[in-house]
Amino acid sequence: MDILVIGSGGREHAICWALSKSKRQPKLICAPGNAGIAELAECVDLKVEDISGIVKWAKEHKPNLVVIGPEIPLCLGLADELIKEGFQVFGPTKDGAQLEGSKDFTKKLLLDNDIPTAKSGTFNDFEKALAYVRTQGAPIVIKADGLAAGKGVTVCENIQQAESALEEAMKKKVFGDAGAKVVIEEFLEGEEASILAFVDGETVVPMVSAQDHKRIFDGDKGPNTGGMGAYSPAPVVTDKLNEEIMRKIFVPTLEALKKMGIVYKGVLYLGLMITKDAPKVIEYNCRFGDPETQVVLPRLKTDFVNVCMAVAQGKLSHLKIEWDEQPTACVVMASEGYPGSYPKGKVITGLMEAQMKKNALVFHSGTVLKDRQVVTAGGRVLCVTGLGSNIKEALQNAYAAVGVIRFEGAQFRKDIGWRALKS
Repeated sequence: MDILVIGSGGREHAICWALSKSKRQPKLICAPGNAGIAELAECVDLKVEDISGIVKWAKEHKPNLVVIGPEIPLCLGLADELIKEGFQVFGPTKDGAQLEGSKDFTKKLLLDNDIPTAKSGTFNDFEKALAYVRTQGAPIVIKADGLAAGKGVTVCENIQQAESALEEAMKKKVFGDAGAKVVIEEFLEGEEASILAFVDGETVVPMVSAQDHKRIFDGDKGPNTGGMGAYSPAPVVTDKLNEEIMRKIFVPTLEALKKMGIVYKGVLYLGLMITKDAPKVIEYNCRFGDPETQVVLPRLKTDFVNVCMAVAQGKLSHLKIEWDEQPTACVVMASEGYPGSYPKGKVITGLMEAQMKKNALVFHSGTVLKDRQVVTAGGRVLCVTGLGSNIKEALQNAYAAVGVIRFEGAQFRKDIGWRALKS
């Protein structure tokens, strides 16, 4: 069977890797892919936002399944267009993707359905937003309403930072149109965790838990990024908590979507704050997380092609999904200057040596092949995953592989998994 994967990051490399292990031996095509994905799939030069171009390619080549990785094509309605043409699609339609595409849509859904979340206000007027911040006090969280590549959230420790964040989003438009409207939330204290689930419109099957590190520097300092590392499982997510999350969040979310006439198929990602009172929703994503995918999919024992087909066909309840008990951890290697501006074209060495390390996987995030050399092409360049009998061993294996990879200006956190090691 032929499977088309949409995307070019570490998430899509992990998706292609998991699909390639299937007993069905699928032929993989990835649009546009990267240097690592090219070792597993035929890469075609189509941008993820080129909806008409992707649909045209699909009509010509007739893949048996399309797996959509990033949020942008989902929010632009790629799944809708492909389904209209009769294709099997893993990924929600545009109306379901609003869960990630609009923070305001999400807050309304949460509040209307009594799903636990932070107290908030939504504003498209700068002065009113400013007045609200000054009334609420700090710490406080400012979120751009639309898509901002994982960087549209600012945790403000004082009023001055909050005012600056509002000015950046609403006046300077650093997030473009995404920041024209903002959601301002109370600051929640606790521990963050990510729970992803497979959803086929009727059935929710949670995956193993994960926890990622958003801040660029050790000690959770510095600006937010798309994610600098992750590990699975997250010790904070106990069996009892899993049951509560399923009952109070996943099931009511799916029911709320169904009431709105939305048939949600694909991955539903919960970004949670585990507070002393209850788990509360910080955000939804409408796709696999990055880098959570790189620690979750290596633990999946069930054939991933079968899972994707069951989701697309609404047959998830017929499938038993099993997970490996072995923990995983990953470390993101990023370009100098990320999450700000960064150089490209830096030659990467040591990849073969890293891949040969025991219990290590190297997923490419921002790479291209140039003159037969793998070079940097993004802010987050590589995601190196380690497996082990416990989190500590998984981290040791990840860092051992990171230690042999070189490119000019490489930066990575040295403290991934510190919360798990403490517990």
